[in-house]
Amino acid sequence: MRIGTVLRDLHHDENELARTLLRVADEHRADHEVHQMGVHLAEWSSRHVREIAAIAGSFGENLDPTPDGTPTLVEEARRWMSERGGRSPESELVMVRDLRDVYLRASSVLTDWEMIGQAAQAIVHDELLELATRCQAETKRQATWANAKIKESSTQALVV
Repeated sequence: MRIGTVLRDLHHDENELARTLLRVADEHRADHEVHQMGVHLAEWSSRHVREIAAIAGSFGENLDPTPDGTPTLVEEARRWMSERGGRSPESELVMVRDLRDVYLRASSVLTDWEMIGQAAQAIVHDELLELATRCQAETKRQATWANAKIKESSTQALVV
C-alpha cells in the first residue's frame, strides 16, 4: 500500500499550508479579516497535521505530530514591514498574490484528501475515511475563503 507515502506528503503539504496561512496573516495585519481568518484557518491545518501523524503509524509512517510553525528570519522581517506599512495599492497586489498561493496550496491539499478518501473507501478503513472526509471539507473552506478574498481584493489591487 502506498497510502503511507501519500499521508507523508499530505502531512508536509498541510504543514506548508499552515505556514503559508500564518505568513499571509502576519504580512497583511492591516487587513483584519485576512489576519484573523489566516490565523484561524492555519489552526485547522495544524490540527490536520496532528491527526495525520496519529493515523500514519497504521500505514508504516512515523510523522511528527507537532506542526512546524516556527517563523523564518525572512518571515519575521515581513511581519515587521507589515506592521509598519499599512494598506496601499501595492500591498493589495501583494496580498492578492499571497492569497493565490494560499488558494493553490489548499487546492493541492484538497486533492490529496480526495485521494486518501478514495483509498480509505477501497480498503474499508472507517477511521481514515472519517478523517479524510472532515479534513477535506475544512480544506475546501480554506480554498473557498482564499478564492473569495482574491475576488474581493482584485478590484482594489488591479483597478484603483
